[in-house]
Amino acid sequence: MSHAGLTAASPSHSLHLDHYGGGRLPFVSVGGRGVRLRLAERGGTGEPFEVIDASGGYASACLGAGHPAVLRALTRGATDLGYATDEIEVAERTRLLTATLGPGGLWCDHFPPGEYHASGRNSGSEGMELALRLVLESRYDHRRTRPDPERGGRDLVLAFQGAWHGWTGALTPLLNRRHFRVGLPGMAADGPYGLTAEHLPFGVPEPLREFFARHGERLLAVVVEPVQGDAGLLVPPPGYLRTLAALAVEHGALLVADEVLTFAKTGRFFAMADEDGPIPTDITVIGKSLGMGVLSTSMVIARRSLSVRPSGAVATSDLRPLTCAVIHDGLRLIEDDKLLERSAELGARLTALLGREVLDRFPETYRGLRGTGLLQGLELTEDAADRLRELRAHIIRAGCYIEFMAGAGRRSHGLPYVFPTMRVAPPLVTSPAEVEELVAAIRRGTATFLGTAAQ
Repeated sequence: MSHAGLTAASPSHSLHLDHYGGGRLPFVSVGGRGVRLRLAERGGTGEPFEVIDASGGYASACLGAGHPAVLRALTRGATDLGYATDEIEVAERTRLLTATLGPGGLWCDHFPPGEYHASGRNSGSEGMELALRLVLESRYDHRRTRPDPERGGRDLVLAFQGAWHGWTGALTPLLNRRHFRVGLPGMAADGPYGLTAEHLPFGVPEPLREFFARHGERLLAVVVEPVQGDAGLLVPPPGYLRTLAALAVEHGALLVADEVLTFAKTGRFFAMADEDGPIPTDITVIGKSLGMGVLSTSMVIARRSLSVRPSGAVATSDLRPLTCAVIHDGLRLIEDDKLLERSAELGARLTALLGREVLDRFPETYRGLRGTGLLQGLELTEDAADRLRELRAHIIRAGCYIEFMAGAGRRSHGLPYVFPTMRVAPPLVTSPAEVEELVAAIRRGTATFLGTAAQ
């Protein structure tokens, strides 16, 4: 079907399940290359127009579209590597795991060689499901088929207000938003394998210490995003994550880091780090950028002492050869081209531009700017939040494709309400000129939204 026919008929509009309650965008994608997409108005007759993709495909397309290194890896994976499952050792999987988790590997500063192992899944949600499964299995005695005498009584998981860990049924209790949970089964709170989730405000140390003092003996695990994404790109204060990790160790709780969003976004591969270096975790889940924009995949990296009963977590998607080829070659490109270091510099430039050209110019629309690296958020004012879809459409028509996070909403301990937040997370391969272009488009779109002349 031609582009014109597609935009006029849009047959998939009614055939594709609408996840947005009738609020899907009125655009059709007709292609893309690099960090640019070509869009057309759905049902319209106008020519397609070009936008810079500042969303990176739900923050997954870290190398943009059509990158030669990714195309070569896909070709190699599809033609030369076969389709062996995880029962069989294959060279491509060994190559990937050795290059990342082996001695001298890319990630050995975070995961000392010999202390961790990894598994693959289809998505970040599935990765978080496996992480939760590893947590639950840690209190189960596999040999005697009964609760472990040392950890069996732990029945509490700590999560955080505003957190997002995925859509699957086992994960929804970790989200403390009624909209996502009402009408769905919750965790069983009683019996030998009961489990309860509690929530604290993110980034506030004192409630954390009080919680561990009261419930440390019952605490099985803590699940945390090092930067809260859907909550509005909330960055914790210096020292917070290291304090959390130390408290978990002190009280025997497992620390699970959800780095599905933050992986390769903050100027380094992992956001669980500070000025003193990597912050140790028991389980880390990565995804989104891991698939280089062409695969939906995730990886769960866990201490070798954490495992599951035999055949208890077999997955069709566990690090197949093609997946490993794409991840390996993409990571090698990121390292060789120093894209992480470059993204830290670009992130500083992006922050300055968004502050000066958008936040300062439009105080009636935006009330805050936060983030790190190429993961930035512009929080809306209450008035602008009521017209979010309209604002977004104006910015897209002005030449920048962006997304909005839900915001943390109302939080406890007197913390301010967090309104929906624009996520600006362009691919790692974005150029400095494209950073300036996308900020200019956000400025123009906002000005049009407000009915004023572009400044």
